Amino acid sequence: MTPESRIYTAALIVIGDEILSGRTHDKNIAQVATWLQVQGIRLKEVRVVADETPAIVEAVNALRTRHDYLFTTGGIGPTHDDITVDAIAEALGVAVVIHPEAREILSAYYESRGGGLTEARLRMARVPEGASLIPNRYTGAPGIKWGNIHIMAGVPSITSGMLEALTGTLEGGAPLLSETIGCWVGESEVAALLGQTEKDHPGSQIGSYPFWRDGRTGANFVVRAVEPELLAACVAALVAGLAAAGKEAVPGGI
Repeated sequence: MTPESRIYTAALIVIGDEILSGRTHDKNIAQVATWLQVQGIRLKEVRVVADETPAIVEAVNALRTRHDYLFTTGGIGPTHDDITVDAIAEALGVAVVIHPEAREILSAYYESRGGGLTEARLRMARVPEGASLIPNRYTGAPGIKWGNIHIMAGVPSITSGMLEALTGTLEGGAPLLSETIGCWVGESEVAALLGQTEKDHPGSQIGSYPFWRDGRTGANFVVRAVEPELLAACVAALVAGLAAAGKEAVPGGI
């Protein structure tokens, strides 16, 4: 298997009581998933866990060995309930230390804005021993990289900046290509067609997304593959199959 054809996978742990309580609506899952697709990496699992050390430790140790990459968002701020670094260090069996470069970055950032580097702000320089940093051009406080684990902020705009800093630095396979076909048809009416078409085209996947609109039942079918030729062949077969059933395919979806 060549590096281009190998499937690289990732998991994401979203950390925060505010997500589980419904006070905050998570936006990071979609942006991390989208960014990973461009890097040629598949997001395979997402867990949302509370700000509780045992929950974070269990999730980290379960997912970091199952996938090529693990990402976490949330819990790396300056307050007492930001426990992500401590929990991940516990999962890894390493100490928590002040990263000298992170300290310098934070010191310069806050001196230019007044107040200097307080004890609370210094918490954002704490990392699991052996970690390197992920640049953060928005607030100065860096993200953290330890092995295949990438520890990022929970604020979506800051997460986005950290992902931007990581762009092109991770090994990945071929980006996943996709094409959408819409059809005014009940999903159950074409279930056998979808399954057989996917089976006849190894390397392709078909996702079915039904909807109800204007008093009619329809569905959008998203065909995915890593090679353009595979994608085109599967799409053509699906369109032909729908036509044979008397159903018109709508390129691009409905």
